[in-house]
Amino acid sequence: MHDELYADGIGEITVSGQIVRIDLVSLSPSERDANGQPKPVFRQRVVMSVESFANSVELMQKALNGLTEAGAVRRMQPPTEVPPAPRRTGSPNFS
Repeated sequence: MHDELYADGIGEITVSGQIVRIDLVSLSPSERDANGQPKPVFRQRVVMSVESFANSVELMQKALNGLTEAGAVRRMQPPTEVPPAPRRTGSPNFS
């Protein structure tokens, strides 16, 4: 039998040189934030090389694409970009 770990998500990813650290978190059954939502709490850390991390991201992207194609996951549309404010030319002292 192999040990398994459930995580609600990734709390933080830290890169230090050639090492990537991925902190896995779970929602606390007892701790709450200011909005009354369960706080994410650290559970375990995955440590791997940058190369292994890059390969893992590629594999996860393929899995996500398969889930999206199967309709199990819907991708959110990116927010509509707000056009930048017009740039002022000349001195701000003169209108």
